[in-house]
Amino acid sequence: MEEPADTLRCERVELRRWRTSDLDSLERTIRESLDHLVPWMPWASDPPDRRQLADFLARNQEQWKTGEAYAYAITSDGALVGSCGLYRRIGAGGLDIGYWLHPRRTGRGLATAAAAALVRQGLRLADVDHVEIHHDAANTASGAVARRLGFVEVGRAPLSAGPTAPGEVGIDVVCRMTADRWRAGTAARAPRAG
Repeated sequence: MEEPADTLRCERVELRRWRTSDLDSLERTIRESLDHLVPWMPWASDPPDRRQLADFLARNQEQWKTGEAYAYAITSDGALVGSCGLYRRIGAGGLDIGYWLHPRRTGRGLATAAAAALVRQGLRLADVDHVEIHHDAANTASGAVARRLGFVEVGRAPLSAGPTAPGEVGIDVVCRMTADRWRAGTAARAPRAG
């Protein structure tokens, strides 16, 4: 099975495959980011303990092997600043992007650079023809990342279970980037990934 690169280098960030040795820095980064993450990440309301984070890192290794998910640590200036990944949870031919950043690193274009690297890498995989960003309608920061990269909104619908995190309104917005659109020029406006 074809896999993405273990390391993706961009203008201001480097994405690297999670390692089990990242446990301490992941735990610290999540702890420092909880107030920022709770409104948007359902898991942040009941933050994972050390054992659960170790399981997360081990699970990432297995998911990479099976092709279910390709999760990366986002680093900048050598420090862990967040997490992102490509996930096979939207059906054949597609990958979904997820990401979060430490609050002291937001507003600098790092999430956009990381997402651009993921799009570029994901669309290089032979069985992928589109990448999506799903976000709650109230999460304007995630929506802005999709717009900056030229994603097209293809759907908006209420979640049957309602909001999953305190800041959400329960309306799922689906934004899509196709391989053809990326190649046709949107990539020229996006941050370059290595």
